[in-house]
Amino acid sequence: MNPPLRLATRENGRRDGELVLVSPDLTRCLAVPSIAGTLQEALDHWSAIAPQLMQVAANGWDTGDHFNASTCLAPLPRAYQWVDGSVYRHHAKLMYQWRNEPIPAQYEEKPLVYQGGSDVMLKATAPIEAIGDALDIDFEAEIAVITSDVPMGASIEQALDCIALVVLLNDVSLRRLIPGELARGFGFYQSKPATSFAPIAVTPSALGAHWREAMLHLPVRVNLNDKWFGAPDAGHDTAFNFGQLIAHLACTRALAAGSIVGAGTISNADPASGSACITEARVRQELRGVVENERQPYLAHGDRVQIEVLDANGHSVFGAIDQKVVIHRK
Repeated sequence: MNPPLRLATRENGRRDGELVLVSPDLTRCLAVPSIAGTLQEALDHWSAIAPQLMQVAANGWDTGDHFNASTCLAPLPRAYQWVDGSVYRHHAKLMYQWRNEPIPAQYEEKPLVYQGGSDVMLKATAPIEAIGDALDIDFEAEIAVITSDVPMGASIEQALDCIALVVLLNDVSLRRLIPGELARGFGFYQSKPATSFAPIAVTPSALGAHWREAMLHLPVRVNLNDKWFGAPDAGHDTAFNFGQLIAHLACTRALAAGSIVGAGTISNADPASGSACITEARVRQELRGVVENERQPYLAHGDRVQIEVLDANGHSVFGAIDQKVVIHRK
């Protein structure tokens, strides 16, 4: 079930907020408490509730409220599961070079995934907070999907049917902590603080021709301190798509409705596309012979990160992520 819908979670004083439908031009919204009070409630019964939401949207927006993205939480302020992958070949190449390791032998055969923290998902304007200056704070612009219930052993075709929504996020990394954590052999934890999301989640059908082969095919624009940093296309040069990622995750267990599955930091081989994270930009500078103290610095107190996707007509698809860095110094 995949009607063209745009959904957001408006603040209402509760942790999970209230579900609102958003108009195609992102100017109006409608709460739908008689159908679903929260996005998670809608996802729990997605095949039944999505058509009802579509009917409300089809009735028009005259009775709706003005849509104010600043009053929105993350689409899912807390999620049952957040799993991130690494499907962009060029990003994997550069990241393993940064870590002085070879790309895993089965990179093209089995997706790389890790399970992140999903108890707190931040709104688009929440600060990027850190406890010190020396953590090498990095942003990572990503596209993810939110699933309905996925049965264990789902095929790729079944997995595609379980993609309910598409979202834009900033997966912050503390790069200084990553090598030490991975060296202990048990994966990321302290190096991965809370993830931030653009305010609007959209169904694949709402993306039209920009959604094909189970990927978004649009540039993801990143500005750092109000200057262009990159705009790699989210549909270029991927080893796997979202259907394949979800089927891989469901090999040995089911996924609950409301699971968020990311494709990893967006990356294109063409240097003209820039980068969607600082570390990748630094590795590219290293390959060009730029000395260490002249490379792009990691995030510092007061830095501003903006991430947004615009459609072919220049309209925002998910709304914008717009965050400032806050360092809590002892």
